[in-house]
Amino acid sequence: MPSLHSALKPRIYSAACLLPLLSLAPGYTLAQSTDAPASSTSENLSKPRATKSRAPAPTRAPTLTQQVQLLQSRLEAQAQEIQALRERLDTQVSQHDELQRQMQAQQGGATAVADGAYRSPSAANAVPAATAAVGMAPPDPGGRAVRVGTAPPEPEAPLQVAQIFEQPGILTQPGHYVLEPSIQYGYSSSNRVALVGYTVIPALLIGLVDVREVKRNTLTMALTGRFGLTKRLEGEIRIPYVSRRDDSISREIFTGSASERAFSNRGNAIGDVELALRYQLNEPQANKPYLIAGLRFKTRTGKDPFDVVTDCVTRCIGNTTGTGMPLELPTGSGFNSLQTSLTWLLPSDPAVFFGSVSYTHNFGRSGVSRTVLNGEKEYIGSVKPGDVLGINFGMGLALNDRSSFSLGVELNTVGRTKQNGTALANAVRIQLASLLLGYSYRYSPRTTINVSVGAGLTRDTPDLSLSVRVPMSF
Repeated sequence: MPSLHSALKPRIYSAACLLPLLSLAPGYTLAQSTDAPASSTSENLSKPRATKSRAPAPTRAPTLTQQVQLLQSRLEAQAQEIQALRERLDTQVSQHDELQRQMQAQQGGATAVADGAYRSPSAANAVPAATAAVGMAPPDPGGRAVRVGTAPPEPEAPLQVAQIFEQPGILTQPGHYVLEPSIQYGYSSSNRVALVGYTVIPALLIGLVDVREVKRNTLTMALTGRFGLTKRLEGEIRIPYVSRRDDSISREIFTGSASERAFSNRGNAIGDVELALRYQLNEPQANKPYLIAGLRFKTRTGKDPFDVVTDCVTRCIGNTTGTGMPLELPTGSGFNSLQTSLTWLLPSDPAVFFGSVSYTHNFGRSGVSRTVLNGEKEYIGSVKPGDVLGINFGMGLALNDRSSFSLGVELNTVGRTKQNGTALANAVRIQLASLLLGYSYRYSPRTTINVSVGAGLTRDTPDLSLSVRVPMSF
């Protein structure tokens, strides 16, 4: 008969196997088995009861509602930041557009109106303009720069209005200079009829009629240099070379000849060198013109009209055998002069209105004599040419981003010439007027081609003038 221990042995094994599994349950306490034998019970009672300590409760994970609220707050913060960036971008775009309008207005004259135009922005806009040029918003109070876009491409040279007058409308920026080779052709013709004799009745003349027709061709090649001294001041020097040819058809007076005689003369030499300064009087403002004051001094480096030989056998006064015309044409005026001017430019997109007022004072000379044939001298005395008052105005219109068209009128009135302090008997005030058309094409960002043509509106004005200028910026 099996013993009691043998009978209970399978149960002990089963309990022994379940103990490790039960110990995994939290808060479980190892207890005494009621089915164990007395000896095992006494052993268990003699040992202290082993109790598994409770593990600390893990941190509770956020609920789904809390996660949604957290994400929503983050989205709202990012949306506010994006809105702030958009506002900064809009501000920079508006500042960029304003700077572009100012640049076009300054260079529009130009253009122009404009180096021109030409001027640096005010100190208040210096930082926004600099940061906008590299595609960044202005720094915030914390000193952090925020990028709002890619840097714009470097702009090309501003378009200039076609230059049709001598005074350019755009000032050169400091540290830069402009070289401008130019060539100008002028043509004029005049007819003069001189009646020498007396009339018996208004229809009958007893004496001689001197008919003279003169055709003048002038070619002037010049090199002009302009350089920026300050933001508002510009200097200029102009060195011309003049080539002239005059053709005259006339009859020698008092000879009674029935045939006409052609007389031609030429002149080729350096002309009168000119020095000039221009200063911008005001800062650019909306709907207000730019004002530029100018001062120009013309020397008498050209060939003097009193030094060339005149076609007279003896003294020209009362001479009856010569033409009384110079054998070689002068290339200079023979007098120093000083000109003051005020130029204005008013940008009005897409056009630019411009004009100027000038006054030229010619300095007189004393002890003047002219040379005749055989080296003789004819004393003239003191000579004072008349002063010149001039005005011009016009309009320039941009055709596209490279070309522009200009239209203008130039008016000048020349005072009477005085000899020995008295106005000459045959000297009168001369009125000059020209209609000018011009076209400008920007060949490259640094080179522009200007072509202008002028037509005389009075008898004393050259019939035709054509000029080509090629300013190159450096």
